[in-house]
Amino acid sequence: MVDRLRSAAEQLEAPTCPECHIEMKWFRSELLADEPTPIIAHLFVCPHCKRAAQVDTMFRGGQAPHDKLSAPRFMAYAA
Repeated sequence: MVDRLRSAAEQLEAPTCPECHIEMKWFRSELLADEPTPIIAHLFVCPHCKRAAQVDTMFRGGQAPHDKLSAPRFMAYAA
């Protein structure tokens, strides 16, 4: 999960405060949901007026399609 948080933070752009029109500063990130789709909320605060904003990062499912699920390599046959 830490790797997902780092990758999400690297691609993140800080929002602009709608009141002051300056770039907001990152405050913290937290995991909102892990299953079925991971969602991380990034919280920002305006350094001037202290207004808060939230930007969510949703991850695409990393699961294999049903027809690509793993199967045992060797099957034992009863003789």
